Amino acid sequence: MSTQFKLPLASPLTYAREDFAVSPSNAAAVARVDAWPDWAEGRLALVGPAGCGKSHLARSWAQATGAVVVEAADPAAPAVDLAALRGRAVLVEDADRRSDSAHFNDETLFHILNMAGVDGGTVLLTGRTTPVGWATSVADLRSRLNALSVAQIDEPDDAVLHAVLKRAFAAAWWNPEPDLYPYLIARLPRSAAEAQAAAALLAEAAEDGRRELTKALAREVLGDFEGEE
Repeated sequence: MSTQFKLPLASPLTYAREDFAVSPSNAAAVARVDAWPDWAEGRLALVGPAGCGKSHLARSWAQATGAVVVEAADPAAPAVDLAALRGRAVLVEDADRRSDSAHFNDETLFHILNMAGVDGGTVLLTGRTTPVGWATSVADLRSRLNALSVAQIDEPDDAVLHAVLKRAFAAAWWNPEPDLYPYLIARLPRSAAEAQAAAALLAEAAEDGRRELTKALAREVLGDFEGEE
């Protein structure tokens, strides 16, 4: 479906590991990430479609390991101090969409990958596609990307979306009617972020209107869904 929901600024994302729902869609990837520091050559690429939860998993890993987080796709981010990254755990977010700018380009990624496995250094990359398909004109980087171990997360399944919705409603101190969950899961995009946004909008509407969280309220707030009964 094409509907896109906006996350309210009052509901910031959390990357706590206990808030990450493990299911068949991501269990293999979780196991690969949790195998750290025993990654091949100290490197791992965590990939999956937008909204699948890869940033949540990656950021929780970064928090647990004290990793330096690099926003590769943000041209406004500060320049990367490569010397300061030696021997450190590093998370490179959106490595497949890295900006060709002074702060992060192909040469920077090449050097970060080369530092992995040296003096205890390690690197976790996130991207929407597998590294073999990432564009680069640097031959040495191409070979490094092709050799990366990959952990794949699929689109969120029903179990993940149910957990995301339940957690979001609980955070807002709401306990919806049980039939609201399957109703939303059957109609929302396969995205954890979209599910969080929908839950936040519904909780706000219920509070403002002093109403229960029901399918009827969902129809009013979120509009017509694809496949409406």
